[in-house]
Amino acid sequence: MSQLLIISSFLFFLIVFTAIGALASRVKTTSSEDYLVASRDVSPWLIALSAVSTNNSGYMFIGLIGFTWRQGIEAVWITFGWILGDLLTWFWVHRRVRAQSEDVGAASVPALLATDRNGRISRPIAVVAGLLTFFFLGGYAAAQLKAGSTTLHALFDWPLWAGSTLGVVIVSVYCMSGGIRASIWTDAAQSIVMIGAMALLLGACVMEVGGPGALFDALRALDPALVDVIPNGLAFGLGLYILGFVFGGVATIGQPHILVRFMAIDATDSIKRARLIYFTWYTFFSIGALAVGLYARVLLPDLGAGLDDTALAVATEGALPALSVKMLPPLLIGVMLAGLFSATMSTADSQILSCSAAVTQDVAPRFSQSYNASKIATLSVAGLALLIALTATSGVFSLVLIAWSALGASLGPILLIRLAHRPLSARLALVMMTSGIATVIAWGASPWADDVFKALPGIAVPLIIYALAMFVGRDRPPVGEGAGPPARRT
Repeated sequence: MSQLLIISSFLFFLIVFTAIGALASRVKTTSSEDYLVASRDVSPWLIALSAVSTNNSGYMFIGLIGFTWRQGIEAVWITFGWILGDLLTWFWVHRRVRAQSEDVGAASVPALLATDRNGRISRPIAVVAGLLTFFFLGGYAAAQLKAGSTTLHALFDWPLWAGSTLGVVIVSVYCMSGGIRASIWTDAAQSIVMIGAMALLLGACVMEVGGPGALFDALRALDPALVDVIPNGLAFGLGLYILGFVFGGVATIGQPHILVRFMAIDATDSIKRARLIYFTWYTFFSIGALAVGLYARVLLPDLGAGLDDTALAVATEGALPALSVKMLPPLLIGVMLAGLFSATMSTADSQILSCSAAVTQDVAPRFSQSYNASKIATLSVAGLALLIALTATSGVFSLVLIAWSALGASLGPILLIRLAHRPLSARLALVMMTSGIATVIAWGASPWADDVFKALPGIAVPLIIYALAMFVGRDRPPVGEGAGPPARRT
């Protein structure tokens, strides 16, 4: 009976989300621009809730809570830095993304990166940026599907393929019916379920353990290191440690699935209103996730007993579903499960659509005006993400941070230069993208990977290369280098 209640409440929310996505198809137009950027007429509150739920994915429900279980209170720095870095980008980047994408007719982020202020398109930049989007966002979407399957496995002992398959089927149905408009509408609804579910579980934990004082006493009794705010043994000190996570937030400028929301907002003047909604939700949800991770350590102290570091990282990503089972009645467990699935789907749908846009708009632009080609690309990308989710061995936290940093380092610096209307040749852009990814990979494999988050060196190196190239003066592109005609993309 209890399992029936859990499944019933869970399925209720899934049906609601699918219905909302289907409703979006009633106001769509059958054009590729409407499918990919919703005709640039979405209200700021919808954009804010969609962007914040897309950003706070299964990473927050599964990855961050597991990380906090392992590290304790020091996990606050990753959240503080991430929010601060994200906030900085809002004051300069997003208005310009909205204005410039419309000016040059770009319906995808790679198209925006490849188009100069005169509307001339660099095909090498478009193709490489499109391929990077396809590759890394495909892996990122797979991490979301993996998060959903991890939860269903922990709760019901379902095979790991079941949750991933369920998620990709639902996402594919409403994305193909209404495109990004359906994604935005469902994201907004999912954001409400996400924050409600987190508040529900946090309230149950507070009633069981007590407030912050009781929580810290319990953590200290388990391990005094869990209440140390400053991590031990940092090679470069606390300042660079925090700055690394600030750059993690700045790396939002390289995330096509988030940036495309601001390309779809109804006006540049709406960005300010969207920012207030976005960060209000983001702050409360982040505090909730950190607190739940700490309570999980107290209430589930033996979750990772006897495991090595790699196995521990994977095991603790099941902290939230395990805590839900321990603390909530069956009906509310279903609500919690719906909240987690909301987090994964709100990100996966955005990433799948961004990948399909990269294919049809950038890698194979002859299909850029084809509505049907966009839908076929969506279905194909969804299948690829499912395949990766079923075969990947890394945990959700690891997959997300790799993809996030690689996109931030490869696409983010190019976007800054384009929005600043600075000269950029195809050759220099490709060197910058390559160096960004190489730096992320090299830093991640270095002894300093835990001392400074890899987004900092990953973003800094391409910008330094650009500054040196401009200083030397050998890479100022001649007019029209690598350019096509100054025509609109859509």
